[in-house]
Amino acid sequence: MTPHLSRRALLLASAAAAVAPAVLPGAASAATRAASGAPYAAYWYPDSFPAGTPGPGITWRSLKAWRAEDDADLAFNSATVPLARRFTPVPVNTTARAGQARIQSLVSFGPTAGNPSQGAATADHYALTHWSYLDELVFWGGSSGEGLILAPNAPVVDAAHRHGVPVLGSVFLPPVAYGGDLRWTRDMVQKDSFGRFPLAQRLVAVAAAYGFDGWFINAETGGGDAALAADMTGFLKELTALGRPKGLRVCWYDSMTVSGSVSWQGALNDRNKPFFQAADSLFVDFRWSRSTLAASGRTAEQLGRSRYELWAGVDVEANGWNRSVDWDAIIPVNTPDVVSLGFYRPEWTRNHLPAGRTPAQFHAADDRFWSGQSLDPSRPTPGDPWRAPALAVADRSTVDTLPFATVFNTGHGLRWYESGKVTSDAPWNHLGVQDRMPSRQWVVRTTGQRPTVAYDFSDAWHGGSSLLVGGTLTAPTTLDLYACRLPFTADTVVELVHRSESAGVTVELALATGEPSGPGQPHPYTNVPLATPGRGWTTTTVRLTGLSGTVRALGVRLTGTKGPVTWRLGSLAVRDKAAQNPSAPAGLRITAAAGGDLRFAWQPAPGAVRHYALHRVLPDGTRRFLGATCQRAHFVPGLRPEPGESAARFELRAVGELYTASTPVTVTHPW
Repeated sequence: MTPHLSRRALLLASAAAAVAPAVLPGAASAATRAASGAPYAAYWYPDSFPAGTPGPGITWRSLKAWRAEDDADLAFNSATVPLARRFTPVPVNTTARAGQARIQSLVSFGPTAGNPSQGAATADHYALTHWSYLDELVFWGGSSGEGLILAPNAPVVDAAHRHGVPVLGSVFLPPVAYGGDLRWTRDMVQKDSFGRFPLAQRLVAVAAAYGFDGWFINAETGGGDAALAADMTGFLKELTALGRPKGLRVCWYDSMTVSGSVSWQGALNDRNKPFFQAADSLFVDFRWSRSTLAASGRTAEQLGRSRYELWAGVDVEANGWNRSVDWDAIIPVNTPDVVSLGFYRPEWTRNHLPAGRTPAQFHAADDRFWSGQSLDPSRPTPGDPWRAPALAVADRSTVDTLPFATVFNTGHGLRWYESGKVTSDAPWNHLGVQDRMPSRQWVVRTTGQRPTVAYDFSDAWHGGSSLLVGGTLTAPTTLDLYACRLPFTADTVVELVHRSESAGVTVELALATGEPSGPGQPHPYTNVPLATPGRGWTTTTVRLTGLSGTVRALGVRLTGTKGPVTWRLGSLAVRDKAAQNPSAPAGLRITAAAGGDLRFAWQPAPGAVRHYALHRVLPDGTRRFLGATCQRAHFVPGLRPEPGESAARFELRAVGELYTASTPVTVTHPW
């Protein structure tokens, strides 16, 4: 990929250890020793290693030597949430299109080495919530001094899958100037005695074992020849062919050409189209122009492929929405989209904020990036030079089966709440426990003054956040929350947990069983009055009497009568029978301990489980939340004895879709 200043700094820092490849005999034993400590997202070299020894906190591993049965951290790194099906609702504006351009994002969630498998004790994290505009996420990273092949960590995959978004691991063969060595490219495309590509088979095995959806291949190491390019083409063909029956996809980055040289084309043309034909899609380098993208689209169609299998790269790493982009070259307003859109490093929305940034500041910036300057996809700001994705690409939703529930948990927080009470005052992040987030953030329909709408981290019903609406309501105001396809019966109910921190607010459930009359038009809502919320959390259950069919949209309608309103929504659920507690997991055990660093494992609970929650029972009988995960294993660092405590007691519960919990299973750890 075209070098960038911030990326150069990263690569140069690791390049000193990567002068010439050599085998590192101690790598396997280092991995075994690490099994008792913190688990991290997996990364490898294709086969051989750099000269010297790895830096602190880095373990050099060979992909060729990897076996699932030998992977001590596999239970921590394997995603468990299946890829959800999606549907496309009627767009909330007249410019967003379905069936044309799509969006791919290349995101670095953390360093190559030392990226925690299951979140960390900080709320400062790229906890994206605008999944509805994404078609594919690339778990971007890799460096010459740490490893070149990255498997996405489980929280990212679980959150993406919950929203119907596939996730690709990355293979980064860096430029020579930044530590790359052509040996690693040759390692990747080596053949066995039958002419097959062992590392293609290994990449498919890794994706299947870890539960993600394919690979992004970026070969930028120069010095190759036509024979190496031919081997790379064969490698891609085999990788694609082996992966396709397993639902895997392969994206090729516009770098190596058919001559074996690295020459970024900014186009699909004769110099790179064999790689595109061998893969599922192509990320077009940032050197594109209006004419090269138009020609690329035509070339793809001449090959019998969709022009929307081309991702035109837009680098937002340094300037975010301030980046000047020739949008009409990709997603013109008055003619069909030319190709798809590939964002490079949209986590700028977090990274550009100053030290001490808060989750609320991050989400405000992320809303601006995805929804536009108005922060409302239904009311774009005229003349905004940033063509926000919500204004160009139709959103998608996965809310189509019962039961459905959300507590508006974004996957990070300043503390952890259960039933409105704080059960841990430690900051945290874990994207795997993120809810299905509203697909249109934030559509507000009113003839009066628009209130602010945001995720709030100062109070929650469950998890780390709630939805907060604030401002003076000069007219009734409807907030669109979820486009859905929820079939219902006479037994179906909608349940809300909400609270008002100001007097004089009337709340109604807004529910639609029909579609809007066209793009940009409101849903035909029926408004059902709710009990007036108090300053404490209020649970209201609404039976859908007199309605029939399918719930097409869910929202709330607020009317203020006594000045500014501060109202928050902590939970929204739709169910067709009484909530049932899930079955309990079994076999809870501590598999490794190093001081107060403990590894837990258990057998999964039978039936549907959303995630598992681990608590410590304190000597006074209260429970302290330690973590939640979708996996069947969890790591907890830094535990210490409480005063007078000879052994720590832990409880694990399965949590269902409606946030009901199973009976606990317990284990103790002597101090």
